[in-house]
Amino acid sequence: MITGITQVVGAIEASQFINGTMIALLGGIFAAILTGIGSAKGVKLVGSVAVGTLSEKPELFGKLVILQALPGTQGIYGLLVWFFIMNFAGFFDGTAGSLTIMQGFLYFLACLPMAIVGYISAKDQARVAADGVGLVAKHPGEQSKAIILSAMVETYAIFALLVSVLSIIMISSLA
Repeated sequence: MITGITQVVGAIEASQFINGTMIALLGGIFAAILTGIGSAKGVKLVGSVAVGTLSEKPELFGKLVILQALPGTQGIYGLLVWFFIMNFAGFFDGTAGSLTIMQGFLYFLACLPMAIVGYISAKDQARVAADGVGLVAKHPGEQSKAIILSAMVETYAIFALLVSVLSIIMISSLA
């Protein structure tokens, strides 16, 4: 009997915690964390490859640091999605507490494109940029080709950013 009461009390406490506001917040945090992790891993990978090249050709630093920075943009996009969630879901003006579970879930879903595509594209862009470091090491004049090839992966992160941001804006207009 006591076990049953404990389970009911636990369910009531959980239901008070799990509401539209918390679900929306989790979506924004999820987008920021995953893209941040992907970007950190990507920047680390390219930086590690660049350090090896710079040990032999230190004059290439300016060309290689650009390639290293490219996978970091997804983390910025994830932070931007978090900011949109905070703004449009009402966290900045104090109205977020009125979100229904459905609204929170829709905001959470709106964050998924950036979270997933941002994480994957940051890591994949880093691989292309790391290979670009090798190209620049052998042919310093080919830096623009290395940047363009790496930026092609970025295109899909930008598409995901647009999907997430436009979805957040649309959801806020439903309320």
